[in-house]
This record gives sequence, structure tokens and C-alpha cells, in this order.
Amino acid sequence: MQRNAKSSVRKRLQRIEGQVRGLARMLEADRYCIDIITQVSAVQAALRRVEEEILKDHVAHCVEHAIESGNKAEQRRKVAELMDVVGRSNR
Repeated sequence: MQRNAKSSVRKRLQRIEGQVRGLARMLEADRYCIDIITQVSAVQAALRRVEEEILKDHVAHCVEHAIESGNKAEQRRKVAELMDVVGRSNR
């Protein structure tokens, strides 16, 4: 990963880690189920944003490099990887 993307993702993950710890505290405090579910949804949305940021960096760095290399096999491999991960994330 490129340095700026890695730093941004690390910060996001640290925030998510705090959110997950907060969820555990909510559970222990017997908070209202809907409040907990709302926070779970917020964590899932935050993780999707992390996934998008990593994917964006991958396209901008790894896929772009494969395209610029002119190596058709590498280009196919990178596109296949990309399609596979996008397909898995949409399930």
C-alpha cells in the first residue's frame, strides 16, 4: 500500500477498534438491542469504507502498474483478482 493510504486505513481501523470495544461495553451494560444494532451497522459501514479505500489504492497502484507494464498475463491476473474480491465483497 502507498504510505498515505496505509496511514489513513490504520487510523480508520483504530477508530473501528474503539467502536467495537464500545459495542462490547454496550452489551455488558444491557443497552437497548436496537441501539446496539445501530452501532453494529455503523461499524459495518466503517469497514466498508476501509475496504473501498484499500481497493482504491490497489487499483491506483497495483492494477495501474500491471497496465503500464504491458504484460498481458499480469494484466489478466490483476483484473481476475479484482473481479474475485469485488464479487466476494458483494455477497
